[in-house]
Amino acid sequence: MPKKKLYAIVDLETTGGLAKRDKITEIGIVISDGKEILDTFQSLIYPERSIPTEITRITGITDSMVKEAPKFYEVAKEVVQLTEGKIFVAHNVRFDYSFLKEEFGKLGFTYTRRQLDTVRLARTHFPGLRSYSLGNLIKEFDIKVNARHRALDDAVATTELLHKILDSQHGEISVNAIVNAGIRESKLPVGITLDILHALPEKAGVYYFYNEYKKVIYVGKSINIKSRVMQHFSKMTPKAERMAKMVNSISYEETGSELIALLLESREIKYLSPEINKAQRTKHYPYFIHCYYDGQGYLCFQWVKSSIKRRKNKVILGEYGSKLSAQSQLNKLTSELQLCLSKMNIYDREGPCYHYSMLKCLGACCGKEDAETYNERAALGRDMLKQTFSDDFIIKLPGRTDEEIGVVLVEEGNYKGYGFIDTSDYNYGIEEIKEAINYEPENPEVNRIVATHLHGNAKLEVIKI
Repeated sequence: MPKKKLYAIVDLETTGGLAKRDKITEIGIVISDGKEILDTFQSLIYPERSIPTEITRITGITDSMVKEAPKFYEVAKEVVQLTEGKIFVAHNVRFDYSFLKEEFGKLGFTYTRRQLDTVRLARTHFPGLRSYSLGNLIKEFDIKVNARHRALDDAVATTELLHKILDSQHGEISVNAIVNAGIRESKLPVGITLDILHALPEKAGVYYFYNEYKKVIYVGKSINIKSRVMQHFSKMTPKAERMAKMVNSISYEETGSELIALLLESREIKYLSPEINKAQRTKHYPYFIHCYYDGQGYLCFQWVKSSIKRRKNKVILGEYGSKLSAQSQLNKLTSELQLCLSKMNIYDREGPCYHYSMLKCLGACCGKEDAETYNERAALGRDMLKQTFSDDFIIKLPGRTDEEIGVVLVEEGNYKGYGFIDTSDYNYGIEEIKEAINYEPENPEVNRIVATHLHGNAKLEVIKI
């Protein structure tokens, strides 16, 4: 017989809307089985700062009311115990959940719960309302509330709303679909449960799938580990089902940023050679792309199979593990910059290339676009393909916690490695930062990862050495 679902319906009052900046002033929790209220908890919280006048006007909670209230750490254990094993429900769940995760994070505890948003559910099951704010839904369904914008009263109102949704047509089906993220529990691999998946962090990093013999069979990366791993198990494609049958356990490593996740993923795939990963396992690069100017002065590109003779006197931009990967880079460049297929050595016939008739080429192949104009775009492509760097620099990135900074080092034309440094040590200078770097063997692929990330993220903080 399936285990009965229990819900922890939570509402918080806070000093503002940003979890990293603001603090909790009151917490209310209702425990429900989906039909009846089983337990409640309420406490004012001393936020260790003054409450803004506007917040007091809305909630009625004053500085004097919270002065003798417990600090969050004093009620943290009770919050954990009350919500453990239950589905975390709130009206705009992201708000309340983010504040609790932040507070627990400051205590060194990772707080993870399956989540359910009554805003999303109400929109699905009660379409056509003018607003889905809690206040409007309270009026719409004549829910009795003693004190609006007080944590327990709003949590009780949200509980009544949840009960109405569960009682509506297909209500339980909708709830199960959201809580399970489209995953059929019966299809999960042996040893993997929904609770294990929900406990994964919603942060950037690399994740590892192991088989029953504890061998890594797949390495992936994401800016949201939990979401990406769940996608693997919610897909019903033959490939996804085949992979799911092989997985016995999961681990992960947080990286703080997408770039470090990309670099770590590349390194781990090469080092571990997981049987499911194919694209980045190569350690040999038998093809290269070079550039040159033709007789009309146009900047041209070409992929070539590598040899000592063919490399001689070439301006080599990048090395590739396969013909397909080299070709795909040229195709991508052609599309993004409206470059000419003839000048990319993709089209080798006389006259206009076939992209010209489709308005994807501006006419370098037939003299309709002059070399100077064309070369402005082609030069951008050359920079994008170039797998070595002209400058030495450090890329400053978010760390895995607020107390550290992620750093990527490029020196002598190549990516050297990444590391993490305490925020207090970062300002000591370049040599201090270099000591935090874990140096890695050079390969063309990681240079390309760094270059591509730099081109696609203009706001990255780059410090030239």
